[in-house]
Amino acid sequence: MRYDFGSDNTAGMAPEALAGIQAANAGFARAYGADDVTARAADLIRQRLDADAEVRFVFSGTAANAIALSMLTFPFEAVLAHHAAHVCTDETGAPGFFGQGVGLIGLPGFSGKIDLKAMTAILDEPEVGHRQPPAALSVTQATEYGAVYTVDELRGLIDPVKARGYGVHMDGARLANAAAGGFDLTQIARLGVDVLVFGGAKAGAPCSEAIVLFDKSLARRLDNRLKQAGQMASKGRFQAAPFLGLLESGAWEAGGAHANLMARRLAEGIVTNSRFVLAHPVEANAVFVRMPAAAHRRLNEAGWACYRFDDGSVRFVCSWATTEAAVDELIAAVRTIG
Repeated sequence: MRYDFGSDNTAGMAPEALAGIQAANAGFARAYGADDVTARAADLIRQRLDADAEVRFVFSGTAANAIALSMLTFPFEAVLAHHAAHVCTDETGAPGFFGQGVGLIGLPGFSGKIDLKAMTAILDEPEVGHRQPPAALSVTQATEYGAVYTVDELRGLIDPVKARGYGVHMDGARLANAAAGGFDLTQIARLGVDVLVFGGAKAGAPCSEAIVLFDKSLARRLDNRLKQAGQMASKGRFQAAPFLGLLESGAWEAGGAHANLMARRLAEGIVTNSRFVLAHPVEANAVFVRMPAAAHRRLNEAGWACYRFDDGSVRFVCSWATTEAAVDELIAAVRTIG
């Protein structure tokens, strides 16, 4: 089975991330993230975002998202998110676990983008003592369906939430792809996002993500929270080093741009060479195809790992490591079945 397009998690480390780890391995350094490598990586993230913020590096996006949401809500409150968002569908209740009971309110919207009217309707509902009221919004950039919010779309969602005094979290697992798709990273803090998860693993790092706190008041005893959650590495420089390698070299952006380019090549090839149609616009690094179950099964039997997603479409994901040759081979395989 070939996993080239099964997920951007199936790719290895980008050479620049590996080089960052190798460089950090020389000599001795202070433990628990108090080292120069961690400080430099955090500075580069702040530079990309053009914002002052507290930055911490953790082992997984699930932990980063869940810890972030636990900072924005009490246990008797809930988080608004798209019903297909990772926090709703793929984190096994982690927001509720880390938030000691925090709830999730799933919202509709095409291509993973939250529908503003649906969100407003929930915000306008009267609060009662028998339900968890919303207290925060979580947005995903790029979305689980490969869409990229515009700044105006995000502002339309965030402004009414902030007007009520609620918090805002952004899941940026594929933020590099959103940036390559035209999204301006410097607008995140200006939009009123309180906590950002700055994606590393899907951009070519190993298991490493960054929690970015624009609202620095949330950083009170943050290190205690991370330690209790098992997210504070004793050799913390190795969590930050892949980011340092990717950001110093520009590979974080270049890898996202390459993955997006390969996704467009794949989408165009499938549409041109088969009877299958796209289920969603291709704005980042994922391609979703309407494909009958029998055709999907034949593609799997031919050795291509691809998965049926929540909406019934078949998902193909490109990464920094995807090659043109692999894209063309997959297009040829799709042509034979469709």
